[in-house]
Order: sequence, then structure tokens, then C-alpha cells
Amino acid sequence: MNASSSVPVHEASSKPQHVQPGTRKQMRRRQLRTTWAYWSMVGPLIIGLTVFTFIPIVWSIMLSFFDARSTILPTQFVGLGNYLNLFQDESFRNAMVTGVLFALFIIPTTCLFALGLALLVNSVRYGRGFFRSVFFIPTACSYVVASLIWKLDIFNGLQSGLMNTVLAVFGIDRVSTWLTSPNPPLFWIVLVTCRLWLQLGFYMILFIAGLQDIPRELYEAAEVDGAKRGWATFRYITLPLLRNTTVAVLILNLIAAFQAYDEFYNILGSFTGSSGNIVLGRPPLLYLYQIAISGGDFGRGSAGAIIIALTIMIFTLLQSKFLSFGKAN
Repeated sequence: MNASSSVPVHEASSKPQHVQPGTRKQMRRRQLRTTWAYWSMVGPLIIGLTVFTFIPIVWSIMLSFFDARSTILPTQFVGLGNYLNLFQDESFRNAMVTGVLFALFIIPTTCLFALGLALLVNSVRYGRGFFRSVFFIPTACSYVVASLIWKLDIFNGLQSGLMNTVLAVFGIDRVSTWLTSPNPPLFWIVLVTCRLWLQLGFYMILFIAGLQDIPRELYEAAEVDGAKRGWATFRYITLPLLRNTTVAVLILNLIAAFQAYDEFYNILGSFTGSSGNIVLGRPPLLYLYQIAISGGDFGRGSAGAIIIALTIMIFTLLQSKFLSFGKAN
């Protein structure tokens, strides 16, 4: 027996293999091509985020501490003066109250209707894709177009208006002050229904995705244990396993509610903020547009934007904390 034959196979294979110089060059070229391909895809995205997102955010934070009127270049440092000025401004406080009221109206209704619609569509055996497409189509509609349709056709106050025609079927008198009546504030019905129609399909799709992620074996095991399909399985299986989806829908709804602009501007128009009434206050974005873009006070406008962003962050963290968002089911 030779001495070389006594060497174990694994020891022999563990010896470093000699790599030819040509093979090393090919490996380096392959790595270089992979690196270039990666940065060619990711690089434009990073540049776009930096130029159009990160730099404006940092610049807005800096402007909020300066007196910048009709210029984006800070001139005089005022510290927290812009923030104090906003909190002392009754119009800004009314705008924040309007944003909170709109959020209180739109968030629960959207979650309830989107969840109910998702349960109905998900339970359909045939034509499920058709119904998902039908309910999702309004999401692609322009907010401006939908707002004008709501204002000019559905809630126009005329006898021939769609809503007044529906009310006449039930023997209810025509309402001519859908948009101008502060008491009762009927315009909230117009604003909420318009936003509800526009975004309901999107959140329905999110809930459907959450429903399809629930294992069917859980429902089968519940049936074996004697649980009937309906409220019991929804309460103890469906709703708990939809917790993360529900909190995500709440957070997205909250952000969208404080960013409301088109429906207020196009539906209410000149009625917003003209009387000083809290119920008729401008939404936060419309207020910031008027003081920053129309008024040219970029310092106060930036401070208002930071306050709104912090408000959204606080409500988001509270929701995530109390609803245990992200924890295991």
C-alpha cells in the first residue's frame, strides 16, 4: 500500500485548489457586472429619494426655524417662533380640528365597509375576480373629478340631483343646503361619501389579502370542535388573525385623512374657513397651501407641515402600541 493511499479522502479534498489566472479574471468580471447591474437599478431610486424626499424634508425642518418669506433661503433665525405663532393662530387650530373630525368620520366607516365588502367578495365562489375589479376601479378615478361629480351632480341641491331624487322616493323633502348648512353640518356627508367611494376598493383588496393568508385548516378544526360558521369563527379566528392588516389599514387611513385636500377645495370651495366656524375650518393641507404657497410664508408653512407630520406619527405610534402591531398572532 502506498503512503499516499493512506490519506483520507476528506483531507485530500480540503487542500486549497489552484485557480488559474484566467478563471480569477472571469470571476472579477462577473462580480463587476453584477455590481454594475445592481447600482444601475438601485442608483436612480436612491438619487430620486435623496433629491425629491430626503433633501426637501431636511430643508423644510431647517426652514421652520427661520423667517423665510417669499424665498426658500433662510434669512433670520426665529427659533420656535413659527411654531408658537401657529399654535396662537385660531385658523390653524380650526384646521387641525377639521382634520381630526374628518379622520374620526372617515377611518371607522372605511374600515367597517372595506372589511364587510372583503368578507362578501372573498366568500363568492364564482366571479371573485370580477367583483374585485369592479370595486377596485374607483381607486383609479381622479379625486378632482370625483369631487366635482359629487358637488355638481349628486349633492347639487336641485330637485333633479341624484341624492334629492333618492330622498324623494322615500318621501323626504328636497335638501338644498348640502354644502352651505353649518347646522346641521350636512357637508360632512358629502365629503365622507366621496372619499369613501374613492378609497374603499383599495382597502378591500388589503383585507382580502389578509383573509386569504389565514389557513383554512383553522376553520376546519373549529368545525370539528363544534363551532358554527358565522359570528363565532369571525370573532375568534378571522378578526384576531386580521390584526396586522387592520392596523395597517388604520395607519394608511390616518395618513390619508390628514392629507385631505382635493375634496375640501373642490366641494366646499369658498365656504371653507370663511366664517371662523370650527366645523367650517379648512383642512390642514389647504391651510398650509394658503399661507405657504399663496402667502409666501415658507417658514410658517414648513412649521405647520412638521406639526402635521408629528401628529400623524404620534397617532400611528399609539395605534401600534395599543393594537400590538407587528407582534406574532
